Amino acid sequence: MPVPSNFSISPLRDADIAPICALAREIWLQHYPGIITVKQIEYMLAQRYSPDAIREQLQAGEACWDKLEVHGELCGFASYERGAQARAMKLDKLYVHQQVRGKGYGAALIEHVAQAARQLGMDNLYLQVNKYNHGSVAAYLRAGFAVEKTVKVDIGNGFFMDDYVMSRSLAA
Repeated sequence: MPVPSNFSISPLRDADIAPICALAREIWLQHYPGIITVKQIEYMLAQRYSPDAIREQLQAGEACWDKLEVHGELCGFASYERGAQARAMKLDKLYVHQQVRGKGYGAALIEHVAQAARQLGMDNLYLQVNKYNHGSVAAYLRAGFAVEKTVKVDIGNGFFMDDYVMSRSLAA
């Protein structure tokens, strides 16, 4: 797939937080029904995409958040942080609006995160993805990730994440 043009990836600023929360809600409500319940979607959005939660992560330096703009319009984002294992970066969040999906922007975000990880001396990039999220699993496989294992994580309130852990080497 050719590299897309007319896009930018840049660090999230405070003014971007509310639009990112709105974009996350829109993407999740379009994408996840049928994979998880709407109740779980609402629970996870409240946990992960409140302005306070994102602002706290940014201020604490716990995670990097970058936004994707296509033709100057906010269309996606990625969040990543040092992994639990040495020399590993966790791609914690990666979302692209359905209107621009399938055009290489998700791959561009992955490469952006991989480059940031390499600059920090990381050897591995990993993520968790719902194992029933077949389109995303396929996209990660195309981007060079491989399934390492499955995990079922209790996230509270009777909800679980039933995920694959996927990883990709960052070696040249």
